[in-house]
Amino acid sequence: MIRRISTKWVLTVLAAVVIPFLGFTWYVDQRIGSRQSWDVVRYFMLSMAEDLATRVDEELRERRLDVELWAEDPNVEYALSKLDGEVLNLQVEDRINRYIEKSTDFDLLVAVDTEGRSVVSNTVTRFGEPWPKDRRTALAAHDFNQEDWFHRALAGEIVLVDQHRPALLYPEPEDAEVQPSEYAVGIAAPVVPVEGAAPTGVVYALFNWEHIQHGILDSKNPESSGLRGLIGSDIYASSYAWLWKADADTILGHKVTALYGQRVSQPPIDLPQLTRAAAAAEWGMYPEYQFRGEWKNAAFKHCAPISEGGLGWVVGIGIDNDDIYAAVGEMRRVLIKASVLVLGVVVLVTVFIARRTTRPILELERHTRRVAGGDLDARIDVASKDELGQLAEAFNNMTQELRANRTRLIQAEKEAAWREMARQVAHEIKNPLTPIQLSVTLLKRAHDEGSPEFESILERTTEMVQRQVEVMRRIAGDFHAFAGEQQPEPRVIDPRAVLEEVFALNAAWAKDLGVRLHVEGETATVFADPAELQRVFVNLVQNALEAMPNGGELRARFTPHSGRLRIELTDDGVGLTPETRERLFEPYFTTRTHGTGLGLAICKRIVTELGGDLALEPRTDGHGTTAVVELPILEPSA
Repeated sequence: MIRRISTKWVLTVLAAVVIPFLGFTWYVDQRIGSRQSWDVVRYFMLSMAEDLATRVDEELRERRLDVELWAEDPNVEYALSKLDGEVLNLQVEDRINRYIEKSTDFDLLVAVDTEGRSVVSNTVTRFGEPWPKDRRTALAAHDFNQEDWFHRALAGEIVLVDQHRPALLYPEPEDAEVQPSEYAVGIAAPVVPVEGAAPTGVVYALFNWEHIQHGILDSKNPESSGLRGLIGSDIYASSYAWLWKADADTILGHKVTALYGQRVSQPPIDLPQLTRAAAAAEWGMYPEYQFRGEWKNAAFKHCAPISEGGLGWVVGIGIDNDDIYAAVGEMRRVLIKASVLVLGVVVLVTVFIARRTTRPILELERHTRRVAGGDLDARIDVASKDELGQLAEAFNNMTQELRANRTRLIQAEKEAAWREMARQVAHEIKNPLTPIQLSVTLLKRAHDEGSPEFESILERTTEMVQRQVEVMRRIAGDFHAFAGEQQPEPRVIDPRAVLEEVFALNAAWAKDLGVRLHVEGETATVFADPAELQRVFVNLVQNALEAMPNGGELRARFTPHSGRLRIELTDDGVGLTPETRERLFEPYFTTRTHGTGLGLAICKRIVTELGGDLALEPRTDGHGTTAVVELPILEPSA
């Protein structure tokens, strides 16, 4: 059975919130998940196509700017003018070689004069390896005047030569295994010494295609789309990109390099609908198609046209349909994780609120147990004004009233104790008065009758009256000592000597009881009335002896510590009950059938007036009692 309020609260919230939320999660998963996943994937592909097209345009623009800067270099212009001869050419060649090695973007950077001859160029590869001699010979003998881009550049135009496999660098026939590094894009820029003047030559560079294939198409830069966390890493990893010529039909870049140069609209690819879709719009989705037995979806985006400094290429990004449905699973997992997170937060918040709400109730329960145990000082801090705060306030009022009632009860008990004391004192005084009265009456009758036994009766009566008067004097002395009216006469004394004297006075009694007396420890001087201190020790020693009718040992230990002298009297007696300990120092309380009950109360007053303390404690082993007297030690300077 569920008993705790916090548990009931948590179960209620779970029933009221969690179950409907789970139902909503199921609805989202079943009704919206698939459609939303497809929308996300579609947006991903369109965004990636646009991002890749932008990166391709930026790459071409940067490489074009590099070639333009070389065309504007004065040293290149001087080399083409043949002003400084071979020395300058070597300096320019060295600079070009260092640039080729550091940038790793170009396979060739050459300055061509107006007659189409190579004047200066790099002589190392982009990896820093020297060109073979036959390549340098072929470059020096090559007639650039036959190239179309050369004449267009001499006319003042910056020319981009579409992706090709340059025969200048790879004269041998193409192998079956095509490598992207064997292809390049040409960039030609005129060298114009003065604005408005005729070009003195052309700077021509071959930008290596590997930067396009591996640096852009294969990487796809997931962070740029901002969607990788939404669609998952699996779908991103399975997507791939390609690049077509401006005719939207010829493949320039693809993860399968064997497709370089093939037509999309013709066998073996034979997907003319893709060519038509790319030719009909600048940006969009291809129609769903099947390639090599897999159904796919893809998006495309046109790069910048030639008029804007580009080559009008078409970037495509595709994905298998199976991976699209994998995105649905990814979304489902995200939904499940989110649901678990939300449910966990709900449960934690509910538990927190439940505990915060039930804490005052538990605090009330704890304080109620304290009150039940007799602690009426228990009080709850009221931290709110709601029903629980009102309940705490009512509890505090109740304990305050109980405490006041207990005070009145204690006062009534004290008054009853005083009345009992009065009766006891009257009884104590009456006891000696009765035999005195009887004896005096008998003595008077014997005198009046002239009894021959008058002398013996007088002697017995006198002796008996003296004994009873002594008893009455002792009773009066106890009352007088308890009232504290007699003036003490303190002086410097050794408490151990006083205690040893008390032990000597009670040695015969202790011997009859079979009690051994023993004193140990280091003593110290105190300032006290020896008679009063002796009264304290006498009372404690006699109480200890009365508690050991079957014998034992009474040990006294003196211990100076922190300016106080601790005196411990430990007996092997019957011990004290907790109820007796609470009332030991009350006036007229006694556990014996004789006495006034003022002994310990008088001892307590005497020790307190000396600046000390008196306590009776049960022994740790449960047998006997230890009376502890602490007195301030008299300093030598005092």
